[in-house]
Amino acid sequence: MKPIVIPTRCWALCILALAQSTTAVADEKPADKPLEAGFVALFDGKTFDGWEGNLDFFRIEQGAIVAGSLEKDIPNNEFLCTKKQYSDFELRLEVKLQGAGNNAGVQFRSARIPDDHEVSGYQGDVGVAWGRPVWGGLYDESRRNKMLVEGPADQLPGWVKEGDWNELWIRAVGDKIELFLNGHPTIKYTEQDAQIARTGIIGLQIHSGPPTEAWYRNIRIKVIDNK
Repeated sequence: MKPIVIPTRCWALCILALAQSTTAVADEKPADKPLEAGFVALFDGKTFDGWEGNLDFFRIEQGAIVAGSLEKDIPNNEFLCTKKQYSDFELRLEVKLQGAGNNAGVQFRSARIPDDHEVSGYQGDVGVAWGRPVWGGLYDESRRNKMLVEGPADQLPGWVKEGDWNELWIRAVGDKIELFLNGHPTIKYTEQDAQIARTGIIGLQIHSGPPTEAWYRNIRIKVIDNK
């Protein structure tokens, strides 16, 4: 039986088709994925509808919100914020960091500071700070200006997918706050100060510093009626 000879041109076309098929799967937009029961999308994957901020530092690419730049320093903390406020909820999203700065975060129950680039309130931390991973920690941005509670230092390095997408969940109900990273519970916090706001905007941060990008996608929320 004579061996079948496939022309070089056919091999090239087959390889090209396979590559295009693989790329299409890899670039699938998370916004097209079905939502969990009770959740609604906060970002449509295409526009900034429902959001406001300094668009010099935010863009939309591959179905994600990209904060910052790999080509220039970030002079100030910058935030893209929801126009709507939320009180009790569960927020779920995916986050990826690239670049030298390696720090960002997700604001919630927060408020813009008038005539300033800053936002004041709780932040679900993302990345590295003070020489250690702070993923899934709870920081108080431009208010008490400190970490309120951090995840387990001995386990965080094994939970983080460096340079890849990480699933961050934030659950805030009454005075109770919980954060989860890639399915792992990182913190539980009970707010003791009754004067701290229980409602506010949600914001996506890029931290000031060297060239860095924070990518956010698949952003969805479930409002919890605690009455």
